[in-house]
Amino acid sequence: MIKCIALYKTPADVADFDEKYFATHLPIVEKTPGLLRAEVAKVDRVLVPGFLGDTGLHVIAEMYFESAAVMKAAFQSPEWHAAGANLSEIGGLELVAMFTAEVVAQ
Repeated sequence: MIKCIALYKTPADVADFDEKYFATHLPIVEKTPGLLRAEVAKVDRVLVPGFLGDTGLHVIAEMYFESAAVMKAAFQSPEWHAAGANLSEIGGLELVAMFTAEVVAQ
């Protein structure tokens, strides 16, 4: 299993970002072909400060796929591209860092 992880910095207007993220962005992401599940968590507190510098984390999104090949195909889908366009529209591209990771233990 492999996942795509998105870390979001705290936006200037948390309520506005949350409304747009949960009402428009997440529903588009959930339509991505091959997506097994998506988990979104709001960061409550950072236990080891300093690692991320002065960056305050707001949301962590994890999107799970069966394999790297399935994820690669998903990244080429119209749904994934629509999610990216939506993220740009709601101001999320300035807030996000994304990476992929292979799940090696559960």
